[in-house]
Amino acid sequence: MKRLAMLTAVLALATACDSDTPVAPIVTPPTYVTDTFPLDNPGTLTVNGAITHDFSVKTGGDVQAVLTSFGPDSTTNVGLGLGTWNGTACQLIIANDNARQGTILSGRATDAGGLCVRIYDVGKMTEPLQYRISVTHP
Repeated sequence: MKRLAMLTAVLALATACDSDTPVAPIVTPPTYVTDTFPLDNPGTLTVNGAITHDFSVKTGGDVQAVLTSFGPDSTTNVGLGLGTWNGTACQLIIANDNARQGTILSGRATDAGGLCVRIYDVGKMTEPLQYRISVTHP
């Protein structure tokens, strides 16, 4: 009786493996991390200034930058951009020249590599402002 049950199980497995039905590949979604720039204290953006922060993505996936704090006047427009980092410079790919506190930039990395986020004065600042940026990426 045990042999019959085992033979039936083996035949069932063999039949299942011989199916013409395609099997969808298992796709593991990327693990996301959030970086905060600057790391410890708010940064200071000066009048006519620009500051770039670089980071690495381990795989392709969605990238989101948020201007989380900005002040003392959070209604001042500044520039916020996402781009590629070559080890020396940030080549902006997505930019918003009317960013304010709470502004979100979203993009998609196609592969692993260096990226950057940049904050810059677009000519509307009259005094230095403190900022924090959060970037979520794979």
